Amino acid sequence: MSSAGPYRNPTPTVDVLIELDGRPGTVVMIERRNEPQGWAIPGGFVDYGETLAAAAVREAKEETGLDVELTELFHCYSEPSRDPRGHTVSTVFLARAAGTPTGADDAAVAAVYALDALPAGIVFDHGTILTDYAAYRATGQRPPPQR
Repeated sequence: MSSAGPYRNPTPTVDVLIELDGRPGTVVMIERRNEPQGWAIPGGFVDYGETLAAAAVREAKEETGLDVELTELFHCYSEPSRDPRGHTVSTVFLARAAGTPTGADDAAVAAVYALDALPAGIVFDHGTILTDYAAYRATGQRPPPQR
């Protein structure tokens, strides 16, 4: 075993599928202020010393202004090409919240979309995540582990 240099490990991230009270079948999305620009699920990088759940609650608040209640751990996404900035591993949570989302921090805009009427220009692998989530809501079946 060689100790030739530093390890290159994926970076942990979180994403939060937020459903607003009284609006089933919808999800909060953000329009990203930074590259890659486009529509995304609220989320971001996990800070050192922070739990995944704490990062999810923090990122949701920073980007949407909403205080979320995490309800489930949905799935993990680790395709090395999922983020053009580098290899990330995202833990995706389901959450609920009340109120009106407002874009802030990395989000230029926050808006609510029906799962069957999502905006064009979805970035990262968030289109896949949203498709998986819509299927889960319809069937109760989670996506299989990625290989």
